[in-house]
Amino acid sequence: MLTIRDLLQLKSIDGIKVVAGEQGLDNVISIVNIMENPDSFDWLTSNELLLSTGYIFKDNAALQNNIIKELSEINCSGLCIKMKRYFDKIPQNMIDHANKYGLPLLELPFGYPLSKVISIINEKAAGRYDLLNRRTLDMHNILFRIALEGGGIERISSELSETIHNPIVFLDRDWNLLYYTDLDNNEIPLESCLNLVRNRPVFTREFIESVPQNISQMKKSIKRIFHTKGLEIKCRILPVAVANYIYGYIVVWQTVRELTEFDYIVLEQASTIMALERIKAKEIEEVKLKIRQDFFDDLLTGKITSSDTLQTLCDLHGLNSHYMYYCMVINIEQIELENYEDIVVRKYELDNMAKKCVDLVYEYAGKSSGEVTCFYRNNRVIILVGQNEYKPMISVSEAKTYGNALHDKLTAALKKTTFYIGIGRQYKHISSLHKSFSEAHEAIRLMQKFDGKGEVSHFEDYSVYHFLDSNIKTMELEDFFLKCLGKIYDHDNTHGTSLMITLENYFMYNHNVSEAAKAMFIHRNTFIYRVEKIKEILNTDFKNAEELLQIQLALKVYRLLNKV
Repeated sequence: MLTIRDLLQLKSIDGIKVVAGEQGLDNVISIVNIMENPDSFDWLTSNELLLSTGYIFKDNAALQNNIIKELSEINCSGLCIKMKRYFDKIPQNMIDHANKYGLPLLELPFGYPLSKVISIINEKAAGRYDLLNRRTLDMHNILFRIALEGGGIERISSELSETIHNPIVFLDRDWNLLYYTDLDNNEIPLESCLNLVRNRPVFTREFIESVPQNISQMKKSIKRIFHTKGLEIKCRILPVAVANYIYGYIVVWQTVRELTEFDYIVLEQASTIMALERIKAKEIEEVKLKIRQDFFDDLLTGKITSSDTLQTLCDLHGLNSHYMYYCMVINIEQIELENYEDIVVRKYELDNMAKKCVDLVYEYAGKSSGEVTCFYRNNRVIILVGQNEYKPMISVSEAKTYGNALHDKLTAALKKTTFYIGIGRQYKHISSLHKSFSEAHEAIRLMQKFDGKGEVSHFEDYSVYHFLDSNIKTMELEDFFLKCLGKIYDHDNTHGTSLMITLENYFMYNHNVSEAAKAMFIHRNTFIYRVEKIKEILNTDFKNAEELLQIQLALKVYRLLNKV
């Protein structure tokens, strides 16, 4: 075991001396590292001896003081500065701070290359690792045995907390609480400072945003200060990650004692085992979800024909077989998901986003005028809304009001995401729910085909399209359109005008010229001119009811044939 005191006796680096922090001479040196980056604190662990030329802090007294303080808090062995490069002598403020915090501050003679010093000290310190490795291997075996015995994150957290003598908070990848372990001798109890509710955020947004986005690539814990009730709580944060995919975070509430090198190693081991626990829990959850989804798949495709079977399965999965139901489908489009080259990571991200949508749906379930059951399949969230058979049927307007409110909530919570919400009709018996599901999908298909913006539509919004599409051949629709509005369509293609869109808005806003012009972002007089031009081309005055009906039908065909 090599200490600072032993280092001073090494003949191979004769001339090294302590200028401050003598009370830390018995600090153990486990490894030597070079510090030439002011952002390196997140990567350091205890018992490291740091070497530096002083370049990064040569002209910054505040940084000099902060480095001494940070290294002391991390329990580094000491700081050794190579002289005559940027310092003829070590600044007095650094000496004062080193004495204050008990961090050995050493001078290294100019003639020694840093690489040679690292080699000499690491060779001397290597023997200490035999004992440390045995201790850490024993701890790894304990944690691994807990996992094998099915102890879960609860027992792992408890064992980890007792080993490092500090409270532990275990969070999921969205910083929601999974489990925590406090200690009796913790003078600042977790419950007095944090909102310790399962599956709810624990820390403030400011604290979370202070953590680097690429923390999954960090192999060591980082320090952050949590401010609460006038207190500054030192926290150590370590990602629970595999292949740079984060499954959660371990946060050490460092209020009982400072962490040692052994503690840091144990934390890294625990993070790996907890990652395996999260993967196992996710797989179990997916099996349960698969069984449930198989039922919903059969229900929404109309495969369950037996009333007794249907009632039994509904009771098992939380549906009421006597309720009237309608289906709502949310289609999620997230462009950023395409940036993930790893298919597995992309699937995890998509599942995570869909889960967030499901959570938001349940949070807003009270506005639905019925009992909500919600689940997701790939990029689609499916909502079943049921109500007692003796209640009045839910109107299209009520269903769309709920859908629009839900759309607003989703778009506010999940940025850079487009949501299409399709709503099917309500049916009196749950055995017909598959029809409502199919209708909701059809509403989304037509929405994407006609506007592509991402909004809310009910199946009955497209009644005319359903009639035209299912009862009239495409060639006949084409002939009808060309006969009615072919001249306007040709005029737009020849002259680059927007008369078809003008005509659509004219009817959409019930002949209200001002509102239609506003929707098209043009002047009212410009809109009037276009309408008059349309009348001239069609040789009509828009007063004949039969002509108006034909024009409106032709506009529907225009969209149905995708002539935009």
